[in-house]
Amino acid sequence: MRIDIITVVPEILKSPFEASIMKRSIEKGLVEVHLHNLRDYTTTNYKQVDDYQFGGGAGMVMMIEPIDKCISKLKSERTYDEVIYMTPDGETLNQKISNQLSLKGNLIILCGHYKGVDQRVRDHFITKEISVGDYVLSGGELGALILCDAIIRLIPGVLGNETSALTDSFQDNLLAPPIYTRPADYKGWKVPEILTSGNFPKIETWREDQAYERTKEKRPDLLKD
Repeated sequence: MRIDIITVVPEILKSPFEASIMKRSIEKGLVEVHLHNLRDYTTTNYKQVDDYQFGGGAGMVMMIEPIDKCISKLKSERTYDEVIYMTPDGETLNQKISNQLSLKGNLIILCGHYKGVDQRVRDHFITKEISVGDYVLSGGELGALILCDAIIRLIPGVLGNETSALTDSFQDNLLAPPIYTRPADYKGWKVPEILTSGNFPKIETWREDQAYERTKEKRPDLLKD
């Protein structure tokens, strides 16, 4: 998979790809991540990427020309499955979306900034709009990192145990069941006996029941689907 991220502040994005799972996925050759500074695609002396909005109003708007130049250059070099815009009014990111995107080959992620982007960018270049929640951030970079992490960890070979991601919360619209590790008895707080019984069919049934009950208690909205 190749991910190209378009941003006005690439410095925010660098360190997460230099550590942990995302770093290992790049070192294994499973993922390529490329950062593109939008200011490199401007023609003004001040590297301007924003301007006042027509009709008046507070807040600056990202201009269409540098975004067009950047996306057009990338698309001239390869075919992209999706051109994603990170925006608060996009579709809320969930596990289903992450699963779908993890199967793609090439993605472009455009990080919004200021008041947002010229609407013509959304009309003519963007194929998918994604939000990480009903709140507003200073820019789309943190959202882009969340999206990348959610996608990359699902790619075969990234996690040490490839079945681990399949048992995460929100797979099959259920939260994950309670998990425990050693010691089995800590200060009198004991691990459920079923988990130390060695009866794996019963353990699996217990986990399924616990996942359902936990979802019913904490996120009953997921069961409606």
